[in-house]
Amino acid sequence: MAHFALLNGDTVAQVIVVSNDDCGGGNFPESEAAGQAFIASLGLAGEWKQTSYNANFRGKYAGIGDIYDAVNDVFVSPATEVAE
Repeated sequence: MAHFALLNGDTVAQVIVVSNDDCGGGNFPESEAAGQAFIASLGLAGEWKQTSYNANFRGKYAGIGDIYDAVNDVFVSPATEVAE
C-alpha cells in the first residue's frame, strides 16, 4: 500500500492509503505521479505527496499537522525548525 499526504500550504491536512496497483505497481518516485493521477481521478483535489510508512524516503511518515519542507523534500514534525 502507498500513502499520500494532502498538503494545505506546507502543512499535512490528511493522509490516505492508495493501492499499489493504483500507483502503477512501481516504486517511488515513479509511483508518486501514478498515485497522484489516481487520486485526481477520484475527484480529490489538492497537492498530494507520497509518504512512506517505513520512512524509506522524505525523512519520516507524514502525519496530520506535520510540515512539508519543499526545499529538502522531507516531512518534519511541526516543532522542528525548517532550515532555510
